Amino acid sequence: PENTIAAFRAARELGADWVELDVRLTADEQLAVHHDVALPGGGHIPDTRRADLPASVPMLGEALAACAGVGVNIEIKNLPNEAGFDEHARIAELVAEVLAARDLDQPVLVSSFHPGTLARLRSIDPSVATALLTFNLPDPIAAVESCVAAGHVALNPFVGTVDTALVEACHAAGLQVNVWTVDDPARMAELVALEVDGIVTNVPDVARAVVDA
Repeated sequence: PENTIAAFRAARELGADWVELDVRLTADEQLAVHHDVALPGGGHIPDTRRADLPASVPMLGEALAACAGVGVNIEIKNLPNEAGFDEHARIAELVAEVLAARDLDQPVLVSSFHPGTLARLRSIDPSVATALLTFNLPDPIAAVESCVAAGHVALNPFVGTVDTALVEACHAAGLQVNVWTVDDPARMAELVALEVDGIVTNVPDVARAVVDA
């Protein structure tokens, strides 16, 4: 796992204020940090035990330790169209347990595209800050109202759906806006001008330079 852990540390050195960790549940109910449901060598994380995962896939606890000193956005991966979907969101319980057991020295935000998973987490520990991830936003006002009603602190929208009206609606409702995924510096500058609260990017050094300017 050292290469993956080193990447988390490098993000901080490149100027990132936060690091995003994508979390998936293994076959033996361990919290693996991996973006895709499929593994590079074949198979799916929900069908694989921790001991059989590649060494490059760390567990959530290891990743949190490597991110000490910066904020952490834990994205819970639990989608109906992916292998291993659990409508009861057992993964939310386990994430809550990890957060409760650790003496964290960093802010934590838990996000997901699946509202039911976030609802399960909030039912266990309403003190955890949560954010709803969105891709399409056919009705931005309804999305904002839904976030507020659910107790979320942020809406994390796809960059293609972000405009002045959305940012203003979120801020008027007391929600932060964290936009994903933005690697173009010109678009970053536009978002800074719109006063978004966070930019999710693969190039934190570029984002740092834009934000500081």
